[in-house]
Amino acid sequence: MEDYTKFRLKSRDEIVPLLEGKDNLFVVACNKCFKEFENADEPERGEFEKIAAEQGKKITGCVNVDFLCNKTTTQNKLELPTGTENVAVISCGLGIQTVADLSDMPVYAAADSVKSYDGHHGMALTTVRCDGCGQCYLNLTGGICPIVDCSKSLVNGQCGGSKNFKCEVSKDKDCAWDKIHERLAAQGRAAEILNVPVQLRDHSKVNFKFIDDYVKSIREKRFEGYYGGIHPSEYKELAEFFPLKTFPAPDNVVIPLSQHAGAPAQAIVAAGDTVKTGQKIGEAGGFISSTIHSSVSGTVTAVEERLHPTTGVQVMSVVIKSDGKDELHESVKPVQNWESLSVDEIADIVREKGIVGMGGAGFPTAVKLKSPKPIDTVLLNGCECEPLLTCDHRVMLEFADDVIFGLKVLIKTTGAEKGMIVIEDNKHDAIELLEKKTADIPNIGIVVAKTKYPQGAEKMLIKRALGKSVPSGALPLDVGVVVSNVSTVKAVSDAIQKGMPLIERAVTVTGPYIKNPGNYMVKVGTPVQSLIDHCGGLTSDDVTIKLGGPMMGFEIENFDVPMIKGTNGIIAIEPDVSEASDCIKCGRCADVCPMELLPLYYPKLAMAQDWTGANDKSVRDCMECGCCEFICSSKIPLRYSIKQCKKGVIEQAQKEGK
Repeated sequence: MEDYTKFRLKSRDEIVPLLEGKDNLFVVACNKCFKEFENADEPERGEFEKIAAEQGKKITGCVNVDFLCNKTTTQNKLELPTGTENVAVISCGLGIQTVADLSDMPVYAAADSVKSYDGHHGMALTTVRCDGCGQCYLNLTGGICPIVDCSKSLVNGQCGGSKNFKCEVSKDKDCAWDKIHERLAAQGRAAEILNVPVQLRDHSKVNFKFIDDYVKSIREKRFEGYYGGIHPSEYKELAEFFPLKTFPAPDNVVIPLSQHAGAPAQAIVAAGDTVKTGQKIGEAGGFISSTIHSSVSGTVTAVEERLHPTTGVQVMSVVIKSDGKDELHESVKPVQNWESLSVDEIADIVREKGIVGMGGAGFPTAVKLKSPKPIDTVLLNGCECEPLLTCDHRVMLEFADDVIFGLKVLIKTTGAEKGMIVIEDNKHDAIELLEKKTADIPNIGIVVAKTKYPQGAEKMLIKRALGKSVPSGALPLDVGVVVSNVSTVKAVSDAIQKGMPLIERAVTVTGPYIKNPGNYMVKVGTPVQSLIDHCGGLTSDDVTIKLGGPMMGFEIENFDVPMIKGTNGIIAIEPDVSEASDCIKCGRCADVCPMELLPLYYPKLAMAQDWTGANDKSVRDCMECGCCEFICSSKIPLRYSIKQCKKGVIEQAQKEGK
């Protein structure tokens, strides 16, 4: 049976005359959407190229594009080779119009759009720009549709009723035929319009201007700050108004020697040793590693493997029984006259105090401070874009001076010209407070960002605050930027002004199934179970516990695991019981991906163990924010496949010695 999904290639009898007098063709074909997804190109392009070759036509190049009507991503893929004179497009009307809008060359429709069972054409916000009429006129009209762009759907030229290029029926709408003549004239094709056949059309069309204005307004919101992203329900109100409280020191702490990116620390204490609060108990295991310190005073009862809270594997850990005295180690003392310190001396303090990124990644901060490239801006992430979490918000409110001080230290150490604190606009009190406190500091400013997830991701912050794009495979330092979390610079402040290493952090305990949500300053090594119990326990047995936020957090089943430097929350949420179904290629995952990737491919590539294909689809650029999985109408666990693909790509590269 002939496949009539979305569009069909024009017949040979139509294509042959279409190609007359035209050569040096570039062929663009859309991989159809809203259909069962197969990791294979659609056949129409091959059929068209065969007919063109039989007519002696030269093909200068070709490309298959997923979601051709997505103008943002399509414009990055349309690189027309030198010598191209004409562009043939095989897609529904939306894709053809998109290419026509992006190209100055003549664009021809090689396919006819057809009505589909669900009425969806493309991943655009409306189906109106393509009526699926089955007889595409776009090859004759320069890519401007007379069916939907003309209020009367005239297909044989204008009615003569336009005034000042406006339609007599819809007075605010430009005359479609004036636009058609203007485009054809600019392309030297004015004579072609004389051959348009007369055909009666249904004039009872919807108000295109209303739909067009709606689409533009929605698109403006979609592009605020950066492409993609989502707006999940936040539920910040559960905990955001609770001040930070000091959580009671536990009787025993379990401190993993791996709480950071890079090599694990090496234990420098043994069972039976007496330790004090702030004492180093683990030496950094390499350049990209971090020191580890005791969060309590007491006795080391074991140095052994214990379950890591986020990786789910056994790692070497130091177990300490608290003596309840919280006696500070002699190394915990403030730095005198810090401004006289050299850059290297400050970086050494940050390294020695075990400070790592506290937004979740745990990258050693000292490594960022020793950038091999010039840095012009330090960006602080105060967005806290994950739903439910509010601890960074409280840090900005209750430790504003420490945040500013820590930012000053980073500016001096990196040699940056300025610093910026980026805060989402749902934190008005933090914005007001920090604007007031930085008003007289010329090289520090506050950037207010529209609330959108994942606004706090490094590349999104840079795009929003500075208008810079970090290239694929590059780092923020490649565009002169260092990004840090507000809790991280608070820890830097503690290291300089108090001499205190990173042994505690702000944590939110919240969720609809936590009896008494709150925000706490929690010592590293504190058991998760003790925080849940302190907050009144769970209100349901059927609940999912995650460390971190609902989007990027780690689900745990064993609550006898410790809090670590990167744990910013414990949340109790409703379990996800949905079952995955087959991908229908709706394109929603591509529409929300802030990295402009095509997540729908990764499950297919992972199943086929096609790591070369995964690498070609830039899987390593994925930051696993979860937007694609959140929006997926088929409930496919995309992040699991993404992790598989990343692992496969890395292992393949290692085997090939790359």
